[in-house]
Amino acid sequence: MTATYHKYILNFKQPSGTSRGVLKSKETWFIIIDHNGKRGIGECGLFRGLSCDDRPDYEATLKWVCDHIDLGLVDLLSKLKEFPSIQFGLEMAFKSLENNRPFELFPSEFTNGKDSIPINGLIWMGTETFMKTQIKEKIEAGFECIKLKIGAIDFQTELNLLKSIRSEFASKDIELRVDANGAFSPADALEKLKHLSDCELHSIEQPIKQGQLEAMAKLCEQTPLPIALDEELIGVLDVTMKERLLQMIRPQFVIIKPSLVGGINGSSEWIQLANKNDIGYWITSALESNVGLNAIAQWTYTLQNTMYQGLGTGSLFTNNFECPLQVKNGTLQHNKSINWNFNL
Repeated sequence: MTATYHKYILNFKQPSGTSRGVLKSKETWFIIIDHNGKRGIGECGLFRGLSCDDRPDYEATLKWVCDHIDLGLVDLLSKLKEFPSIQFGLEMAFKSLENNRPFELFPSEFTNGKDSIPINGLIWMGTETFMKTQIKEKIEAGFECIKLKIGAIDFQTELNLLKSIRSEFASKDIELRVDANGAFSPADALEKLKHLSDCELHSIEQPIKQGQLEAMAKLCEQTPLPIALDEELIGVLDVTMKERLLQMIRPQFVIIKPSLVGGINGSSEWIQLANKNDIGYWITSALESNVGLNAIAQWTYTLQNTMYQGLGTGSLFTNNFECPLQVKNGTLQHNKSINWNFNL
């Protein structure tokens, strides 16, 4: 068994704004395993500035993994707890190696093209005109759930945008979610949540920055609007610490990003704890290429979670890999008539 790693830069079709800045490109890495004439492909979706494994020794760790691939998946995962994106890449690569089709990791009605996954349409930050254009396009494309990134422009402008959507579409017709990416301060967050709740939103992701546990717990207790933890989960790697976090903050939802929380194993721990504590969840990709998005989507389908998932990011890049995944009528679908074109 041999393994190699490869760096790949994904380029955005247009700069995409978040409260952490504007993204023009996204670095990712691939692990490729060869064994007995078969190949396994996995993506290590490092997210600079966000992943807890954004460290100077990241590439050296990938090299070590490839040099020690014969240790096998279980042993490698146990040694890579501080590198969740590499854990997920390895899970993908070994799962891929098991199958005759390297990109069919979890065969199902989804991969057979007979069922789809409902997803949210993502609205990136920008000028009011730009955001309005995106909203119109998503609704015309058949999305019934829209998620807006907020926190980078004037709050009143963002509030007016949401109100304008609500004036045309009732909550039973369009589900609205917002993601603040930690943009609010603990001092003004509750007041802003009260204003946002007038728009009948489904939820808000990470209203204040992660790491302010007492402030977040107080906010979740007092909020008029369901709160979903996102960045708060990053870097919490021990199962005991995960449970302690959920029991202390008591959020209404958690958002699971496999590349950021330790792949399928790490995500499954969060889901089990969420279920145990009566906390809802949904799965979201984290700007992976179509290789990572494909793995996340196939695994997500096996969970049979009926909520709208955050899996529609594959079309953002100019140099993504052609694949069977298609966004159609507000759902992610697997079109078996389209072949993979994976060339590094």
